[in-house]
Amino acid sequence: MTQTKRLYLDHAATTPVLPVVRKAMAEALQNWANPSSPHADGRAARAALESARERIKTALGWRGEVLFTSGASEAILIALSRTTADAAFVSGTEHDAVHRAVPKAYFLPVEADGRVSPDALTGRLAALAAARPLVAIQAVNNETGVQQPLDRLVPIIRKAGGLAFVDCAQSAGKIDLPDADIIAISAHKFGGPPGIGALLITDLGMLSATGGQERGYRAGTENLPAILGMAAALEANRGWMSRAADLRAHLDSAIEAAGGIVVARDAARLPTIASYHMPGVAANTQLIQFDLAGISVSAGSACSSGSLRPSHVLSAMGWDEKAASEVVRASFGPDTSRADVYRFIDAWKRIRK
Repeated sequence: MTQTKRLYLDHAATTPVLPVVRKAMAEALQNWANPSSPHADGRAARAALESARERIKTALGWRGEVLFTSGASEAILIALSRTTADAAFVSGTEHDAVHRAVPKAYFLPVEADGRVSPDALTGRLAALAAARPLVAIQAVNNETGVQQPLDRLVPIIRKAGGLAFVDCAQSAGKIDLPDADIIAISAHKFGGPPGIGALLITDLGMLSATGGQERGYRAGTENLPAILGMAAALEANRGWMSRAADLRAHLDSAIEAAGGIVVARDAARLPTIASYHMPGVAANTQLIQFDLAGISVSAGSACSSGSLRPSHVLSAMGWDEKAASEVVRASFGPDTSRADVYRFIDAWKRIRK
């Protein structure tokens, strides 16, 4: 009996490593040396490392500094715990890693569509009147795909004398980086290997140094094969967003026609991520049924989808606990096809019945 190939629609959690990335890493592993070693092998590794740093800056259109980390979570921790800011503001829909990094940060509310209001941001910054606030607002929400209006928010932060920190884990490699002071990215979200990311910063003077590698801002031998893999992933063609937008629009319409609700339907959203409410059917039940149908999706963030906690993102957007517990997320990759979308729709309808 022929078994149907599994359908992977959880790219927001992690993406398959691109063939060009595997090739780059395999070649790097053949010529491995410690980039900090003074001998010829070490110098060659250092040259490859610095070349990758420049390649990544070019691919991202970034003119500032690039510090390599183990991923976005570490980049977030460095940014939020070691800047020269005297107060931190965090939006209610940020990734758990952001909330863990600054548990005592001042809270920024979001509208029902998940976006931070420029008026609310202005009011919160004025109320505290900190000399140099650090404001953390993600580019794209990992659960809903909602894009923040950073072109309107960052000028407000800078007018208040603050630093704009943006978590770009979901958006880097897909859309242009925002005009921000500090940015976190993660390679495994855009076809690179897991365990490597970077902190992008316009001025290293914004951070306190701790010694070690990465110009004294992050200790530990650099993971050169993974770094070269990340560079290769960013240089790969990213011209598939318009196709993803078409697929997501088709899926949105089909879900609504079948009695479902599209989370943040009218907000600007990254084309690769969508969350859907199936009234009356618990997300855990949906996940089991989708899995049995050979389809991989998730409920909320991959970092917390195994728990029974309600989504703090949906709670911040005003969803009640029951409705929030009936939402699942589907996310696309460059190989997702129209046939894949049809298969997900058919499974959604069966589960709904």
